[in-house]
Amino acid sequence: MERGSIVVFGATGHVGGVIADRLLAAGRKVRAVSRSSGRLEALARRGAEALTGDMADAAFLKRALSGAEAAFVLIPPPSAPTGIRAAQDRLSVALADGLRAAGVSYAVSLSSIGADQRSGGGPIDGLHVLEERLNGVPGLNVLHLRAGYFFENHLASIAMIRTMGILGSALRADLRMAQIASRDIGEVAARRLEALDLAGREILELQGQRDLTPAECAGILGKAIGKPDLTYAAFPYPDAEKGMVKAGVPAEMAALYVEMSKGFNEGTLKPLAPRSAKTTTRTSLETWAAEVFAPAFRG
Repeated sequence: MERGSIVVFGATGHVGGVIADRLLAAGRKVRAVSRSSGRLEALARRGAEALTGDMADAAFLKRALSGAEAAFVLIPPPSAPTGIRAAQDRLSVALADGLRAAGVSYAVSLSSIGADQRSGGGPIDGLHVLEERLNGVPGLNVLHLRAGYFFENHLASIAMIRTMGILGSALRADLRMAQIASRDIGEVAARRLEALDLAGREILELQGQRDLTPAECAGILGKAIGKPDLTYAAFPYPDAEKGMVKAGVPAEMAALYVEMSKGFNEGTLKPLAPRSAKTTTRTSLETWAAEVFAPAFRG
């Protein structure tokens, strides 16, 4: 029996790009979906069906999912500066409705550690809703990948390091937390979508290579860019929020990020599973810093 297409939303992103690449290399039929067409061209040249459109458009979602066997789904970064949480929830409903209407059998969702909580997680609250909506789709076998804090979040600190000479955020300096390279999430998702070994509702926490504190991250990132004395500063919540707004983050998003930081600091957003071989991934922050952060800093 011929296997159907696998839809990869966010196919040009940090996670989706890895998934699309690995599935194409394995000879699977891939429908690559993105908001912009530019970087889809390379996937199309390798045989992917490329679709450009807005996931918030129900008609586009229907077309993207039509005839698919499986899908990788996510809530993309907000496209508007306000109404962020409401937009997340509308998209969760639209995705669930689209999967149900198309009769898709398998899905992997990009979620987050802390998505077990209904509130108090800032943008992570939207992933709690996404999980609930997907769990309610009859006949859908779904895996929720609850990932740790992305290494890629550190890229937003490059301007701060250049101008202020420090790494800083609203997170406690001594907060030991799961951090992960986005490519490792993509590898796990691609492996499970290739195997289609999903059954029922499954949650898998991805906790990265090891837990790290923000202070430790400053030392590792600093060493990679030739600043071994780089230090970390924990900002009071109001100062962190104002700093993000000054740096161009929409005010509503900045408030959500601070709420998320508070949830991590206070321990309400945390892994539920003990670290194990299953939850641990391979890329260390040292490796990622040398391969990704340092070139970005220099560039």
